[in-house]
Order: sequence, then C-alpha cells, then structure tokens
Amino acid sequence: MLHTNVEAFFPDLTEEINLFPGADNFEITHFMCEKDGFFENTVTVNDKKYEYKDNAEYFGETERKRYSKRYAKLSVYRALSSFTGEKMAWGALTGIRPVKLAYQHGEGYEDFLKNEMLVSDNKTEVVKKIIEAQKGIYEINRDNGDFFVGIPFCPSRCSYCSFVSSEIAKAKNLPEYVDALVKEIASSKPMIKNLRSLYIGGGTPVSLPKELLKNVLDAVGKNESGVEYTVEAGRPDCIDRETLSLLKEYGVTRICVNPQTFNDKTLVLLGRKHTAADVIEKFALAREYGFDINCDLIAGLPEETLEDFKRSIDTVTALRPENVTVHTLCLKKGSKLKESCSRLDEGEVSEMIEYSSREAAKAGYSPYYLYRQKYMAANQENTGYALSGKVCVYNVDVMEEIADNVACGANAVSKKVFPEENRIERYGSPKDIATYISKIDAIIDEKKKLFGFQE
Repeated sequence: MLHTNVEAFFPDLTEEINLFPGADNFEITHFMCEKDGFFENTVTVNDKKYEYKDNAEYFGETERKRYSKRYAKLSVYRALSSFTGEKMAWGALTGIRPVKLAYQHGEGYEDFLKNEMLVSDNKTEVVKKIIEAQKGIYEINRDNGDFFVGIPFCPSRCSYCSFVSSEIAKAKNLPEYVDALVKEIASSKPMIKNLRSLYIGGGTPVSLPKELLKNVLDAVGKNESGVEYTVEAGRPDCIDRETLSLLKEYGVTRICVNPQTFNDKTLVLLGRKHTAADVIEKFALAREYGFDINCDLIAGLPEETLEDFKRSIDTVTALRPENVTVHTLCLKKGSKLKESCSRLDEGEVSEMIEYSSREAAKAGYSPYYLYRQKYMAANQENTGYALSGKVCVYNVDVMEEIADNVACGANAVSKKVFPEENRIERYGSPKDIATYISKIDAIIDEKKKLFGFQE
C-alpha cells in the first residue's frame, strides 16, 4: 500500500514498487518537499525510514518537474533496495526505451545510467554496444519516415498474445478489412517524404488468402527504390513457395520466421499449430529466395527450463538468421496466459537472458535494439541481435523514435516526430476491426491532420 503527498507521482512510484517481488504488500509512505536548494524525499517502508537529499538546481519549470519526479522515483527505489537487500539490473529505470534515454542524455550517458539511475555495469555495457551498432543507421532528419501496415489475423491465437488479433478461420469481414486497408494505404503513402523502410506486421500477414494478400501488396507497391521491406511471415504453417514467390515479386527484402521456441511440448502449450521441425524446414525454404531472415525466441515460457531455452538458442544460432530477437515473456491483459498466472516466476529467466547474450556474441551477433515492458519476467528486456551489416532500419527508427511512422490498419499507431522540439504526436486507429472499417474515412482525415498533408 502506497501513500504519497504528491498524487501526480503515484503511478510512477507504483512502477518502482512493482520492480520488487512482494513489495506491493508493504506499507510504504512517501513525502517530498523542496527545501534550501534540495529535493528532500522521505520514504518509510514498514516503519523503517529512509531520507534522501538531491540537488534541486534547474533551468526552468519543465526541468524542475522532470527532476522532481526522477528523484522521487529514485528515493522509492533506493529505499526498497535497502529494505529488501535487492538490486535490479536496470536500477530505477522503468521506461520502455533505455537507449533513447541514453541518446537524450548525450555525452556522459554511461555515468548517468550507472551512478544516477543505478543501472548495473552489465546493462550499461549493453546500451553502449547498441549505440555502437546503430552507427550509420541512427539518423535524425525531420523528413525521414517509415511505413507500417497491420494485418491483425493469425492462424491461431498464442496463449501469451495480447495483441488485437483474430483467428483467420473465424474472421467474417476479411474482404471488407482489406478494402478499407487498401484505401488507407493509398491515402497515406504520400505522407512520407524520405522513406526509410516498409514493414507489414500483424498478426500474421501471410495468413491472409493469397488474393487478399496480393491486394495489400499491390496497394503498397513494388519496392523499386530498394529500401528495406519486411513482412512478418511468422508462422511456418503459413509459409509456402507461392507466398514466398509473391513477396519476392514485390521486392520484400526481409521476412520473419518466428519459432518462439524449438521445443515441441511448449509449442503445444502455446497453441501454435506447428512443430520445431516445421520451422527449420520453412527457414531453409525461405533461404532459397534470398531473404534476410529474423527469428524470435521467448525466454520464460511456461514449463520451460534453462536447458530447454539453451537448446532453442543453440538451434537458432546454428541456423544463422540475419537477426535474432530474444523476448522476455511479458504477461499482459488480454492474453490467456495472464488469466491463468498472476505473476511470473522469475526462476531461471535471468540466466536465460545471460545465456542468449553470451551465445549470440560467440556466434557473431551484436545487440542493436532493446526495449522493456511492464510485467516482464525477472525485470529483463527484449533485445534484437544482428549479424554485421544486417541491422534492421525499421526496428532502430521505431525503438529510438527518430522518424515519422505512418501506420495503417486496425490498432495501428501513427507517430509524427518533431526532433527540434523533442516531442511526438500520435494518432491511434480503432482496435476493433468492424469499427475500423466503418470509420476509415474519418481515420484518413485524422492522419492527414497529424502529418499536415495537403492534397
């Protein structure tokens, strides 16, 4: 139970409390004031008092508010760390994008992460490696933009999934959805001045019937400029020669073949309709077409041991996809797994993440993007690894939020970046597919306003 004299900070302080297993059952009070040039924070945990003083110098009202919140969060983190004897690998950081924070801080970010935000040496080194890997890709240009198309349908729904995605066999409005999507794509393409990348995601886009998938690809257009063009092929049970040939015809350069695990027992538990052998077979088929390939794995899946996860990592590194993304299982509302499990058992998850990092490096992969989410097992992160020269532009732009993102489809979120002002404006389309279809004209109008587009 948390009590604070700054109610506006309540959600942020609660995030710090949630970093510590069981701390939500503690009696915690927080009091902050500004006195004699210092932020003074007093935190009491189960009747044990902790007091902290931090310099309150600032250069304006905005900075003062930002730092007062930061030190309030730090005070709660430091108090709970002292009380429990635990230190979190990411210290007091609770945000999604640690690398973006490092960029914003500029020179000296390593000292800031380690000594102010109390991030471990290991995680600080990961951030440093990512910034190094992004050189030549990371670019701030107000004309830069990426184009996203969302296909929220899958052959089956995975138990961990919280995305707005429907089982394709049960979908009754596929043609209507594609018609609306095609209309939105046509109106949105002119909104990007300097196209950096194309990305068709989901769901599982290639689960669409071939004629509907072709309609979407026609709307996007053939990739005549040769920019990075990714399609989430995702499930091996949706990959065949006809689909791969179609993607190649339109200039797709990169596809995702996502096993999540190479353990058949786990795949059954997740509700996926394929085996590990199917993944390997379809991976080899995709290689025939010359695509760069990304593979996703998840650490912390139900009933998986460290040895199970090691086998998955060893298998994927032997396949040598251009990108490997290692996710930490995250329990979100809307997933079947969330309904059956209130909190993840941290168990061996940290060892899984350490193993993936170590083995990826041995196999010649470097971390190049990273993001974090609430409710992640062991307070870890999702990390993308790439072979030399194979960094995914779209992932860098999206994670560091350095380029406009013109997004089409139900639940797609478009972003307009204002780099000079260090701010972002967003527009999210309706999640419900029927609502998206019925409101497509209004959605198009709102996006035109966001991007200042005049026909």
